[in-house]
Amino acid sequence: QVQLVESGGGLVQAGGSLRLSCAASGRTFSRAHMGWFRQAPGQERTFVAAISWSGGRTYYADSVKGRFTISRTNANVKNTVYLQMNSLKPEDTAVYYCAAADQDLFSLATMKKTYEVDYWGQGTQVTVPS
Repeated sequence: QVQLVESGGGLVQAGGSLRLSCAASGRTFSRAHMGWFRQAPGQERTFVAAISWSGGRTYYADSVKGRFTISRTNANVKNTVYLQMNSLKPEDTAVYYCAAADQDLFSLATMKKTYEVDYWGQGTQVTVPS
C-alpha cells in the first residue's frame, strides 16, 4: 500500500522555523518527483516546492524563495522529502501536503494539472499567528 506520511507541522511564531518531513513507502519512489503544496482555508491548493527524483533540480513558488528549502533522501525501502521553512510569516499558515508523481511535479503545477499527481499525503497543519 502506497503511503505518504507527513510530520513536523505545528504552531510557530512569525520569524520562526519548522521542518516538515514526508515519508513515502509502498513502492519505489527513488525515481519519483516529490514536492509540497499548501492549502489555506477557503483557498485552492497551491504549489510550494518540488524536487526531482535525483535531487539535482529544485523549484520554488516565488512566495517562499529564499526562505524554504526542499531536500530528499532516497532509499530502497523508504524515501523521505523534507521542507525546511525559515522566516515564517502569517501568510504561510496552511495545511501542507506532500505529493509524489512520476511526471515532473513543477511542470504539473505550472500547467494546472495537479489532478495528474499520483500520490498525496494526508496533510499537516502549519500555523503562524499574526
